[in-house]
Amino acid sequence: MNIEIQAATTAPKFWRLGVVCLTLFTIISLLAEWIAPHSLTESFMPFSPPSWSHLLGTNDMGYDIFSELLHSGRISLTIGIIAALVSSLIGVLIGMLSGYLKGLFGELMVGTIDLFLLIPTLPLMIILASQLGPSIWNIIFVISILGWCSTARAVRAKVLQLREQDFITALVALDIPTWRIFLMHLFPNVLDIVSAKFVVSVAGAMLVETSLSFLGLGDPSAISWGSMMHFAFKRGGFANGMWTWYLPPGLCVAACAVSFILIGMSLERRDSGKLSWF
Repeated sequence: MNIEIQAATTAPKFWRLGVVCLTLFTIISLLAEWIAPHSLTESFMPFSPPSWSHLLGTNDMGYDIFSELLHSGRISLTIGIIAALVSSLIGVLIGMLSGYLKGLFGELMVGTIDLFLLIPTLPLMIILASQLGPSIWNIIFVISILGWCSTARAVRAKVLQLREQDFITALVALDIPTWRIFLMHLFPNVLDIVSAKFVVSVAGAMLVETSLSFLGLGDPSAISWGSMMHFAFKRGGFANGMWTWYLPPGLCVAACAVSFILIGMSLERRDSGKLSWF
């Protein structure tokens, strides 16, 4: 009992911390062109150490690492949000169909979810990304088609409960169209689960994008935090001990991922009735 009370009082603080952190990263990423001290095409002495002119030094091409770090956040956040949004939509659709429909079609949907849950996701993502080529949209596509299973399973479990409720039975008896039941009655009741899953999915998508970009499968024309770590490893950053090149983007990815997870956990606690946000 004491543990639940303590969790209920401390969780909102973590939720607010995550929101503040993400708001800060979002503002910096959107205003990177005005905040960054140097342009991404402005070259200086390569491998310069940190100084007042270059807070994180310069890379092998002479570009300011701090300016590159600010601009890269926009790409990482955009990929994470769009990929999580698409995968959530797929998960909601498949989860609602598999939970509501009976018969052969419903069994096929359940089998599809189970099949994707058994697939080793990251190795398959690496194979697909390498075959599709380096592109932001290819990365989003790979993450989206393989990252919807968790959302679909949670939505299906909720829809299975709702399907047995009296108001759904009454709607079916009144011959209300299935699409209307889905949009007007089922979807609003699973929206709380979807919102929590979406927030956590953004963190997962950002981590996957970072992994793929670090392996060299990202878009070289659109530098993300993962691409920065890849270039630091490939072009002498690790060999020369330039921790200011590879450590800051890793910390930014970790901070954003933890912030999304904290918000997602707070949403799940609120939905379960164990947490008040205010």
